[in-house]
Amino acid sequence: MEWEAVSVGILSILPPIVAIVLALITKEVVFSLVLGILSGTVIYSFAHGDGVVGIFDTTSTLMADKLAGNTSMILFLCFLGILVALVNKAGGSKAYGEWAVKRLKSKRSASVATAGLGILIFIDDYFNCLTVGTVMRPVTDRFNMSREKLAYLIDATAAPICIIAPISSWAASVMSYYPESAGMNGMTAFLKSIPMNLYAILTIVMVFFIAIKKNADFGPMLKAETLAERGINEGREEIENMEEEFVRQTTGSKGKICDLVIPICVLILLCILAMIYVGGYWSEEGSTLFDAFGNTDAGAALALGAFGALLFSFIYFMCRKVLSFKEFFECVGPGVKSMVPACIILTLAWTISGVCRDLLGTGPYVARLVETSGFPIMVLPALIFVIACLLSFSTGTAWGTFGILIPIIISICSEAAPELLITTLSATLAGSVFGDHTSPISDTTILASTGAQCNHLKHVGTQVPYAVAVAFCCLLGYVVAGILGWNHMSFGLTTGITLAFSLVMLFVLLSFLPKIFGKKRYKLD
Repeated sequence: MEWEAVSVGILSILPPIVAIVLALITKEVVFSLVLGILSGTVIYSFAHGDGVVGIFDTTSTLMADKLAGNTSMILFLCFLGILVALVNKAGGSKAYGEWAVKRLKSKRSASVATAGLGILIFIDDYFNCLTVGTVMRPVTDRFNMSREKLAYLIDATAAPICIIAPISSWAASVMSYYPESAGMNGMTAFLKSIPMNLYAILTIVMVFFIAIKKNADFGPMLKAETLAERGINEGREEIENMEEEFVRQTTGSKGKICDLVIPICVLILLCILAMIYVGGYWSEEGSTLFDAFGNTDAGAALALGAFGALLFSFIYFMCRKVLSFKEFFECVGPGVKSMVPACIILTLAWTISGVCRDLLGTGPYVARLVETSGFPIMVLPALIFVIACLLSFSTGTAWGTFGILIPIIISICSEAAPELLITTLSATLAGSVFGDHTSPISDTTILASTGAQCNHLKHVGTQVPYAVAVAFCCLLGYVVAGILGWNHMSFGLTTGITLAFSLVMLFVLLSFLPKIFGKKRYKLD
């Protein structure tokens, strides 16, 4: 359905504010999202002249539209939930955990292995979050790593790696927003933006720094880790029943490592092949591999790949005789049930994003503020970074932020500062990823919580201080980049100086924060 957005000025930013503030106050994500959606549909219905009845009609119709448009992603989640239940039932997770404990001798090695796996799965952030969580959760639990820390490691290597990987659903999205009239094609612009995507690069560096260095945690994450080491894993409190149900599904008597590794590898392979297939690689003449990734529908491809993996798993487990026909289909119900909370929150998140984008025009309103701000042009990269952070955080979508800001920054830079175009594009992508990484209503953040089976708001609360520390260094970096670029320094030299400066600032910050927000502050000694 085509929606006619109404112009309501500053009221357009009310729904995300309501949802985020209530989520932080009440700790109830579903309640907060529902009220955020209703606040937006109330504004829209009265501004559009639909009255009271229009509130409920608009809400239900918009929610149905968003659910219909994302059905393939819901199917993917359900298929993946079934696959996880099957792997557990076959004893693959237990066998892998026992093997990993013998090979991984410490929490440090488990953390590095988790981050490394996250880096390797760069095709899509949804796939990354759920796969890494499924594989590494049994291992990290054995070393008493908090679920909050696992969720952070998953989340911090999902969107940040996807946004700097040329072959990924995120790269395809960015390129699709880059107009042909911009003077260079989307692929060229994307590749040039990678070294200046400070948030993605610094986040990945910080993940490995936190994983390797002893006593590097700080803030709420330090409290969660300390409690987990004492056997109190607060992030698991609200999913204990789900855990117990999955434990009951796990036999482990016949399971081997291959019963986890083979289905997961087949899932990865089939999802990649499905992306190429859906993108028209074999059906359209002259289509290159990159064109196929650029034209693919990630949701449809992931659902197709996951369904294929289920068919393979059925044959594989039957031949291995680790599951009977009845046991296989007994996993369908618990597998789907495990994904119901994520499906509910995702549906509400998509709906509130639609309220902001389709009904109230929140993005264009914020964008107009950027265009009319009157700031010195040399601070444009830093300004765009802040706006992208706020917009993506408020709406919970990085992709929507790309679509809103990229055409604007191209038009601004083409006229006022061509030398800052790539830097400003990088700042847009970096800020969008920050918002997607930290927003309570972001689908990636929700899926990271789901993958780690961690309380969602505990994940957000422990992750935000880490993300803000990186974002602060990025902001300073983009100030430096804007000054250097405005003074016509070469892009290569500007990139080198900016990246080096930002990394130094990050390491300085990470050396002080554990001392300021350490164990003494939380009385954990």
